[in-house]
Amino acid sequence: MAALSALLAALLWGTADYLGGTAARRLPVISVLGAQQLIALLGLVPLAAVIGAFDEPQAYVLPGIFAGLTGMVALGAFYRALAIGTMGVVAPIAALGVVVPIALSLLDGERPGPAQLVGMAVAVVGVVLASGPELSGRGRGGAVPLLLAGLAALGFGAVLVLVAEASGGEEGSLGAIVMTLLTMRLASVCVLTVLLLALLPSRGVEIGVRRGDLPVLVAIGVFDVGANGAYALASQSDLVSVSAVLASLYPVATVLLARRFQAELLGGVQLVGVALALIGVVLLAGS
Repeated sequence: MAALSALLAALLWGTADYLGGTAARRLPVISVLGAQQLIALLGLVPLAAVIGAFDEPQAYVLPGIFAGLTGMVALGAFYRALAIGTMGVVAPIAALGVVVPIALSLLDGERPGPAQLVGMAVAVVGVVLASGPELSGRGRGGAVPLLLAGLAALGFGAVLVLVAEASGGEEGSLGAIVMTLLTMRLASVCVLTVLLLALLPSRGVEIGVRRGDLPVLVAIGVFDVGANGAYALASQSDLVSVSAVLASLYPVATVLLARRFQAELLGGVQLVGVALALIGVVLLAGS
């Protein structure tokens, strides 16, 4: 059950990323991000009520707020990178945020295991191979989407650290995890609302969302909530490491969807690089 939940989380996250990046190609990123966060928030409220999460100790509030704001910036950068870059390259790079908690643990005096060392080396080689054509100007968008993907990776990694802190780490309950996610979405929705109210009248920024865009935006939010719920369920099992590895495969869904519906064709070296980056992510997530 845990393995299936983790795979479902990977599928939903990867699909949400693909839809978000595709939507950001025709809509302002702030509109896509705002809709996704609001729908996710509305989905988490009843979930929290059903499992009694509102009774959890409120240690999650402050780190949850910081995680929400950090995640908002990271996701915005990620959507923009997906919109202007090659999805098959951007998604695996952004997934390397799993390196951040490991790097912080190194600074804290912990020693990485063999799998982590191999994972980091493989991931670095993969990113270099996958990014080569983009950096040389032969890819879509040049170096900008790669830099944005790197920023997203740092942000996602910081979110992992903050979420672990907010939800109590390995000893955290399902309720604490859900309330952390809810706090994150609430913080980001509040900030995005203020930004939209400030930008619309003063700078003439158009939201650009039409009725025909709503189904996709709703789907992005629903998939995000579903992925978070599925992973929260998987993380409550005794096979946390297995769940982490399976959930880390979410870029595969993004890459395959981009190949199927955007006709993205990667060169041989890039394909090897993407594969190595994904293998590196799996090794790091399972350590």
